[in-house]
Amino acid sequence: MVVTQNISVRTQGNAEVQDITPMIQRGLEQSGISNGICTVFVPGSTAGITSIEYESGVVQDLQDAISRMAPENIRYRHDARWGDGNGHSHVRAALLGASFSVPVVDGEPLLGTWQQIVLIDFDNRPRSRNLILQIVGD
Repeated sequence: MVVTQNISVRTQGNAEVQDITPMIQRGLEQSGISNGICTVFVPGSTAGITSIEYESGVVQDLQDAISRMAPENIRYRHDARWGDGNGHSHVRAALLGASFSVPVVDGEPLLGTWQQIVLIDFDNRPRSRNLILQIVGD
């Protein structure tokens, strides 16, 4: 069986990190699927999804590392072409990736003790994001 769901999330942008694990768990419960795999995907090119320990220190460390890899204050050809100032957002999202998959056993995502699934919105403004949750299994 395949179940596809949409989840709406309001974000502030600017590398905001949101723990979306509870939303994923609710989606799994609603799906009725006990065993399989769950993928969460964020459409668009200025946000990404990964897993991390959702603790303020490591969240800040991740944000700092991303800023070092793709700083805001350098020249981006995207900005020159479109003038929207979010070239760094596109690069950061491409480095992180738009989806995350996790095995599901007995209706629960098999995450580590300190592991959460997070959405990071890299855009330079608040957004309304639509996440796609697709669960495959039985």
